[in-house]
Amino acid sequence: MKKITVLSSLILTAAFAAGCGAQTKTASTTPAASAAATASATGTQASAAAPKAVKKIVVGTGTQFPNICFIDDKGNLTGYDVELVKEIGKRLPEYEFELKTMEFKNLLLSLETNKIDFIAHQMEVNDERKQKFLFNDEAYNIFPNKIIVHKDNNTVKSIDDLKGKKLLVTATSNAAVLAEKYNKEHNTGINIIYTGAGEDAKTLIKQGRADASISTQFAIDFVNKSVDAQLKTVGEPLSNSKVYFILRKDGEELKKKIDEAVKAIKADGTLSKLSTQWLGADYTVGN
Repeated sequence: MKKITVLSSLILTAAFAAGCGAQTKTASTTPAASAAATASATGTQASAAAPKAVKKIVVGTGTQFPNICFIDDKGNLTGYDVELVKEIGKRLPEYEFELKTMEFKNLLLSLETNKIDFIAHQMEVNDERKQKFLFNDEAYNIFPNKIIVHKDNNTVKSIDDLKGKKLLVTATSNAAVLAEKYNKEHNTGINIIYTGAGEDAKTLIKQGRADASISTQFAIDFVNKSVDAQLKTVGEPLSNSKVYFILRKDGEELKKKIDEAVKAIKADGTLSKLSTQWLGADYTVGN
């Protein structure tokens, strides 16, 4: 039975290494060998088809995106993107999907350097990414980016109110691209701060050390409920981008298979159910 495994980029256990070892059987004890011996003894011709090799696919994801890819209270990696990858794996028996977690900022570099085969992390299309990578064709979500602030902040009602204020974004994220583009085109004068390892936007905003960030309503609903983040979204969506998986330029065959699986998952209602379960609503509508 094909399995989907989860591998941390920080820890590689000996048990995992042992579990991934190839399993072999001696020719004298396999059904194929017995059939061949019988055929030889009786003068008949018999052949046994060799089992088709299963190809391992390493999927890069994160652990810090509420409801998308995160560690639950039982220590399990789960979320919308994670469970979707697992569902795709069930429908593509020719592949074995291995989930590998890492910081978001390292995902694109890991893909570029062949450490992973594709990314599952609510990735949106932008020109820079299109030049380097391959996106699958079938979108699996709509990502509504909005400005988020502390619940008691009544002065920031849209991105235009952030002049001279601190806006936190993750380096290499599409939120960073949106903020940079808006600053340039509207001369807004937003002080864009790029968060690094160990820096948490919701905590910094709650403590008053930053003014705003960019996220989605479903993520804010989750953190408000789980850790009392005391955040809210304001203004109109900065974007309602469709999101895809990102692959390397040489991943055309895998891309085709993923698209076939996603189409089937949409058609039978599974994608809608996953979105409602993890995001609180059907964010696949309009894809």
